[in-house]
Amino acid sequence: MNLPYQCPDCGTELGYEGLCWRCRTAAQRRAAAAWTPAEIAAKEQEIIAQIDDVPNDFWYLLCREDSVAPAIPRAALAARTFWPPALYYHAPADVRDGLIAALMETEAAQEANELMMCLGMQGDDRALAALLALERAPRPWRGQLYVNPSVYAQCGGWTFDREGRRRTLNFDTCYPIVHAASAEELDRSPVRIARPREEHCPHCGSRMADMLVLDGRDARLQFLGIDGILTATCCPNCVAYAEPMLSRYTLDGGSTVLPYENADATAYMEELDTIFDNDLILGASPVPRFYGAFFDDVCTLGGFALWEQDWSYTTCPDCGQPMKYLMQIRWNELADYMEGTLYIEFCPACQVVSMQHQQT
Repeated sequence: MNLPYQCPDCGTELGYEGLCWRCRTAAQRRAAAAWTPAEIAAKEQEIIAQIDDVPNDFWYLLCREDSVAPAIPRAALAARTFWPPALYYHAPADVRDGLIAALMETEAAQEANELMMCLGMQGDDRALAALLALERAPRPWRGQLYVNPSVYAQCGGWTFDREGRRRTLNFDTCYPIVHAASAEELDRSPVRIARPREEHCPHCGSRMADMLVLDGRDARLQFLGIDGILTATCCPNCVAYAEPMLSRYTLDGGSTVLPYENADATAYMEELDTIFDNDLILGASPVPRFYGAFFDDVCTLGGFALWEQDWSYTTCPDCGQPMKYLMQIRWNELADYMEGTLYIEFCPACQVVSMQHQQT
């Protein structure tokens, strides 16, 4: 059915007049990137004035500045506003101490839940020590929560073991995944998304896919510490049901899918093959680490993810450690009829990759 309007930027057919949601979001992001210092200062004051109901401008500010002005978490703490936790990203010591004091005093599981996420975002050694103390000596409210404080730390891209040793789960560097301007540019990219394989899934019959082929030797990707090619392979149909799916990579580009089950396997659909026709490549320049943590129209490599549900770091089947977050692929960037996000993590020591799907 032909819709009566088209997006003036991209030509997408719409049922209303104006920009499609993708182009509208991109336009708002470009506008935020152009804010002047005076406009930024004004936005910060507006955020503080609305700290009980944090406006979206907070995210636009964080996604362009990669930091939070100290006045914002101080205002949030004074108002006992603990959502979103990113308000407290790398908050100053006095705010951290206030969060710890509130956490040690609270008797409410929900408030403890939010405070631990905020400390995860604050993330310094004192925050670690506080969460470690609560893991070793749980408070009564712990019985009403599902996971330990070390998992709440993962909200901020890190965690710790029983001895209090820190493990970083995110990369500070972030790159956007963009559309190639030409076939030549696509061929040159050190990142390839959804490359078809010859074999088919034994459960649903879908064609298997290398959902990510990444050449870590590219200068832009040296922050990953991958001295070769990482290939992440799964069934693009079953990954929505049998999650996470795992594969083992070798630095020469080889990839072996680890055994998986899918009791809810749906039949292979030929339409799924359209994901192989994408033109997604690695962007030329890095973006702020939170660039992909709010906008649902972008795919990113590194930085922070926008988890559709809760963050979920896969445990490596070899070493038992949580894997490092690597990238997120929006399914709607591959096919209009698909939704949700594919998250890719890896264990560099064991050379195992995890792929998991989330959607609202």
